[in-house]
Amino acid sequence: MKQLFGQVLSSLLLLTVALGCLGGWQPSALATGLSWNALTGAPTAPLLMAMEPRNRADDKLATEFGKKIDLNNTNIRAFMEYPGLYPTLARKILQNAPFESVDDVLEMPDLTDRQLDILQANMDRFTLSAPEDTFVEGGDRFNNGIYR
Repeated sequence: MKQLFGQVLSSLLLLTVALGCLGGWQPSALATGLSWNALTGAPTAPLLMAMEPRNRADDKLATEFGKKIDLNNTNIRAFMEYPGLYPTLARKILQNAPFESVDDVLEMPDLTDRQLDILQANMDRFTLSAPEDTFVEGGDRFNNGIYR
């Protein structure tokens, strides 16, 4: 009896391997109309491209937020590329956020005339959106641990 069971099990194993090598029946591929690699059983490139992960941060970066400095969400490092904004004005902006409008940045307390001039010269580089936990959570806005 044990020999018979072993022979049946061996036959099933060989049949399974043979079907797998020949590109056997793939129910998920048939049901969805998607193509699968017959040798590996893995989805082909079009299926993998359709599965690209997205999240709220990626969605926000695809908007104006990714092109300008969002006063309510941007990390302090974004201010580095604009002369006069980093580090003092950038820190003030982050400490006084969130803002209701972009013009509110000009009404921050204790601004010197020079700082006010720098802010006014950079107003076209600023944008505003509602604070997003992904960007403002913890101390990451001040130090996200990325160093050059």
